[in-house]
Amino acid sequence: MTHKNQAFAERLSEFNKNYCMDVPSMVQTHEFVENLIHTLFPIKRNCVVDPGEITIEMDRCSIKLKELLYSIRKSLDRSPEEVVETFFSRVPESFEQLVADAEAITQFDPASSCVEEIILCYPGFYCISVYRMAHILYELGVPLLPRMMAEYAHEKTGIDIHPGARIKSPFFIDHGTGIVIGETAEIGQHVKLYQGVTLGALTVEKKMANTKRHPTIEDYVIIYAGSTILGGSTVIGHHTVVGGNTWITESILPFSVVYRNHRVVVKNNKDFKTPIDFVI
Repeated sequence: MTHKNQAFAERLSEFNKNYCMDVPSMVQTHEFVENLIHTLFPIKRNCVVDPGEITIEMDRCSIKLKELLYSIRKSLDRSPEEVVETFFSRVPESFEQLVADAEAITQFDPASSCVEEIILCYPGFYCISVYRMAHILYELGVPLLPRMMAEYAHEKTGIDIHPGARIKSPFFIDHGTGIVIGETAEIGQHVKLYQGVTLGALTVEKKMANTKRHPTIEDYVIIYAGSTILGGSTVIGHHTVVGGNTWITESILPFSVVYRNHRVVVKNNKDFKTPIDFVI
């Protein structure tokens, strides 16, 4: 090894000692997510299991979670065992929310044929499933791990839901690619989001940490593709329809319809003047 390579190796070693020690394993985190989701929905493995087998699988998931938590135990305000126990005591409630989510999708989406199709084929439902599990850990004050779980789902689906967001059930994401839901966003019941929707902050500054910087979406709101809604004080009132490609930074009253005023020009006569078309 050359002197230059040796120096670089020492730099890598120094960096990893300082910054990369007490963190959960990314590989094991991904395994935990998949095992937990498949335990909740064994149809994804094309099998139906009895209660005894489910209990065994849940025990395996709890062991994996405990291993992940032990790597960050110094950052926890309670023991890994206590976190695991509390987490799994809340999983049944989140599971019932997911059942409601899946059933709502079958009612809303004419392209869906059954709940089984939602569980097996809809990336939005997968991402919501991971979010609901990660959100429990987020509320328990577990560092890093909830975000790693959410980013795994983001990587697989293109849907970015921060585990800190507060999302009621039922909730419907259709298509999903490109959706972003920020940490302090709040979403009510029977909300439908389409691809490319952003629920974000007006500005990105470190001093805004731990403040409400993402919008609130009330019950029965539909937000169509490509819409951007920004700001912690922005509230979209219940039963509102937000059209595609809109840009919203102010609150909207309930029962509103918001849309962008598009102008379509059809070239159908000789008097039509071709607009200047710059190609750069």
